[in-house]
Amino acid sequence: MGRTIEINPVTRIEGHAKVSLELDDAGKVAAATLHVLEFRGFERFVEGMQVELMPTLTTRICRTCPHAHHLAAAKAVDRVFGVTPPRAAVLLRELINCGSMIHSHAIHFFALAGPDLLLGIGAPPEQRSVVALLDLAPDVARQALELRSLGQRMVEIVGGRGTHPVTCVAGGMSAGIDREAREKLQRMAARALELARVALEVGKGALARDPDLLRALPLAVADLGTVNQGRLDLYDGVLRLRRADGTRAVEFAAERYRDHLYEEALPHTYAKQTWFKDPAGSAIPYRVGPLARLNVVDSIDTPLAQAELEALRSSFGDPCQETVLAHHARLIEIVHHAEKAVAILADDEILSPHVRAKVTGTPRPAVAHVEAPRGVLIHDYDVDGEGIVRHANFLVATQHNLSSINASLRSAAERFVERPEPELLNGVEFAIRCYDPCLSCSTHQVGRMPLELEFVQRGRVVRRARRS
Repeated sequence: MGRTIEINPVTRIEGHAKVSLELDDAGKVAAATLHVLEFRGFERFVEGMQVELMPTLTTRICRTCPHAHHLAAAKAVDRVFGVTPPRAAVLLRELINCGSMIHSHAIHFFALAGPDLLLGIGAPPEQRSVVALLDLAPDVARQALELRSLGQRMVEIVGGRGTHPVTCVAGGMSAGIDREAREKLQRMAARALELARVALEVGKGALARDPDLLRALPLAVADLGTVNQGRLDLYDGVLRLRRADGTRAVEFAAERYRDHLYEEALPHTYAKQTWFKDPAGSAIPYRVGPLARLNVVDSIDTPLAQAELEALRSSFGDPCQETVLAHHARLIEIVHHAEKAVAILADDEILSPHVRAKVTGTPRPAVAHVEAPRGVLIHDYDVDGEGIVRHANFLVATQHNLSSINASLRSAAERFVERPEPELLNGVEFAIRCYDPCLSCSTHQVGRMPLELEFVQRGRVVRRARRS
């Protein structure tokens, strides 16, 4: 009989989870599993609601990426009523998405993943935190926090609130922006681009510091992301799945997701797992998120980010299969969204007062998607003729990534299981942080983060590793 290692809770992620590792009699890793411990129930909460309320209601699903739910819901409600938003409204929505991506990616890289990369995965826990990072590299930390703040303030100006935006409505936006707001946003976008370029160089330097760690978690799986005429687009487009060998499997609109993806409930977690339906009949695991998005696109339509994409592919292949390079991909996306924000704000159409089309259509079921910071987000609404939600389905990034997370957990366990306890604990968590999973609307504790592993063999605890 083998033994079990349990990590509970997993730290420096959004939400509450634990990990269990099953070892066989020879001490080799037989299985690795992420358990999502929280039950949210939002798909049931919204039943019976007026569908036009969904853009503001669904932001409460998560405090980490409410902007993505706001945008996906607004796009779905547009389709429920068969209305096309004016171009100015689309520009404003895209600007919200830019701010959201800048904010989320900056806080993840420097506060959650940064301590591992900038301070070392084997550093003592008390020295491997954002607080220690502030002491070690105060200028870098301050610039990272400023970058995060700029993204949040951009969302606040356009979205009405920084955390739970309210301005995206059926048919467009509830309000536009004036010249004063535009000028303020232009200054923010220019500064964000300046800081994004600095962050990218700092991040690339940190990743290059440990080549073994950089290539520690290869994973050859399919990638799913959004393309718009082959280019990177996190607001609109079609979903493209690219196989691990680089061949393209399929492109499909979000409303056809049930033809290509299927979800399954698992006994050990509240997160459903999602697979791609291979035409041959097999279930194909895949990943979503920054690395997947860069793997599926032909190009990026902003010059600095495009140059970085070409350099990444030149060094690590196309598609890139190094899981740790998801951190690099996030930094490239920060640059892209800062560039895109600058371009959007240079377009005079953004000052148009015509930001909402008249809603007159009869309600009907609809599906829409956006790219959330962590990957593909799909909102699927079944409504009746009065516009009341009868059923809703949300496919979030962590669902898409669950099989890949578990595969990476197993790789990390195999690599670190013989290491000293602190490195074992953090090495397994490090694999999870590459995906930046978002498990619920949650807060993070600064200070004590208890963690305990148990090795169980034939029903008896043979070893404990504990961090108090």
